[in-house]
Amino acid sequence: MPNIAENRRARHEYHIEERYEAGLVLQGWEVKAIRAGQVQLTDGYVVIRDGELHLIGLRINALRAASTHVLPEPDRTKKLLMRKEEIKRLIGKIEQKGFTLVPLDLHFKGGLVKAEIALAKGKAQHDKRENEKAKDWEREKGRLMRHKISSKH
Repeated sequence: MPNIAENRRARHEYHIEERYEAGLVLQGWEVKAIRAGQVQLTDGYVVIRDGELHLIGLRINALRAASTHVLPEPDRTKKLLMRKEEIKRLIGKIEQKGFTLVPLDLHFKGGLVKAEIALAKGKAQHDKRENEKAKDWEREKGRLMRHKISSKH
């Protein structure tokens, strides 16, 4: 499943608990723009309205060759498609345990555009710093190992 767009900030800002796949209700010009890579997910988030999931902040920039009879709205709210039982379960978890829903990525599946969303909890500032330290240490270890290997030869 080829990735279209990824929300890297979500993994930095949240502890990801569970992942779900949802379909998107899109207009024709949006699908064409997505296929051309004119999509940005960084500021996206999921809200619940009337028992339905909606993706807000997904920016799809219209192609220059977009049809003249369509008025493209780059930041239009997109409805997410999931089974009613799954949506009810998600709503219950969000209301009880302080979870939130964040989009992780957009990908193609059988010619359709799908969104991977996650049930997540916000990270505290110290958790983010810990992650940064761990990444920096991994990077430094890799550098040291490469240096060690190259000095032997």
